Amino acid sequence: MDPRTCLIVDDSRIIRKVSRRIVEGLGYEVDEAADGAEALSMCAAGLPDVILLDWNMPVMDGLTFLHRLRALPGGDRPKVLFCTIETDVARIAEALAAGADDYVMKPFDGEVLASKFQEVGAA
Repeated sequence: MDPRTCLIVDDSRIIRKVSRRIVEGLGYEVDEAADGAEALSMCAAGLPDVILLDWNMPVMDGLTFLHRLRALPGGDRPKVLFCTIETDVARIAEALAAGADDYVMKPFDGEVLASKFQEVGAA
């Protein structure tokens, strides 16, 4: 069986580093992208099992990326967790309507992330 893969999409190198440590601890192989455009080209080459997606990024934001991901062949397959400081319920509903599987509030820890992975069936 192939190892499970996770793509971490965030313009913050520190967040990517912290997230990587947590996700690798859950048994995933991890790739990183600094914005939605970079993430989209990585997904076009091969879809990960799970995507941790930041909302506000330069070049292409998380929501635009999510719409484009879901339009790719097989783009409905990856579980997408929006990682955001966004607490506005309407914005969160918008992310879920766009095809996110769940969301995680920043800052998060390993326990929170592990339980979210479990909730979306990715643990």
